Amino acid sequence: MTHSDITPLAHQSQALLAAVRHDAPLVQCLTNFVSMNYAANAVLAIGASPAMVHAEEEAPEFARFAGAVVINIGTLSSPWLRSMLLTAQSAVESGTPWVLDPVAHHATAFRRDAIQRLLDLEPAIIRGNASEIIALAGGHSAGKGVDARDAVAQAEQSAHDIAARRRTVVAVTGEVDYVTDGTRAVRIAGGSPLMPRVTATGCALSAVVGAFAAVAKDDAYAAAVAALSCFGLAGERAAAHADGPGSFAWRFLDALAALDADCLTRESPLR
Repeated sequence: MTHSDITPLAHQSQALLAAVRHDAPLVQCLTNFVSMNYAANAVLAIGASPAMVHAEEEAPEFARFAGAVVINIGTLSSPWLRSMLLTAQSAVESGTPWVLDPVAHHATAFRRDAIQRLLDLEPAIIRGNASEIIALAGGHSAGKGVDARDAVAQAEQSAHDIAARRRTVVAVTGEVDYVTDGTRAVRIAGGSPLMPRVTATGCALSAVVGAFAAVAKDDAYAAAVAALSCFGLAGERAAAHADGPGSFAWRFLDALAALDADCLTRESPLR
């Protein structure tokens, strides 16, 4: 992107961060057992309100008044899948934006079937690592379980193809993030090599993407860019003082909470 393209997008990201903190949107997370606590804390740190509501008996109803819904298939089971499908359908019917995190969707037949059924319910944003996105587009990835073994640059065409075909926004995260809606695209620098060494950092990002989607219902692309920009800056700041993954984990939450009024324009990570 050129400087003239990046500057308005950076200002938009800044405005969306202010909106999240002013509105404190309710973000419903149907996420995995491993990530629940850290994801909830990340949503709180950015200024939104997490609701870890996943039971089939109430999750679809909850989606009707949530600001956004985030569905993460990390610890998938048949009861969770039923609830996810019903909740995504409820979100679509209610006009609630929902975010899909296709964790290790290519690992087993159960997951491959589940992700196709969820994709058919039209997520506003898909957030995954490079290996997940390559596999989602039908390519051969080097991913192993939940771990990415492919570079983000290798997934850019796959992301573009999915976004254009599914009419959604795809955010690929890694060493340099990539976001596209099939027409527009941007790369986002920042972060830290310590991030993949902390369990649930990516899952927490998907939850934070939901917070931004809740305040940018008409522009999922801008929501994804703003969320990833915040994560990139917070990751850089936390890593500067961390001694390892343990201290990075809590420093990162502090850094998210401490993002100041003009950081996304003054220190824009957009490329």
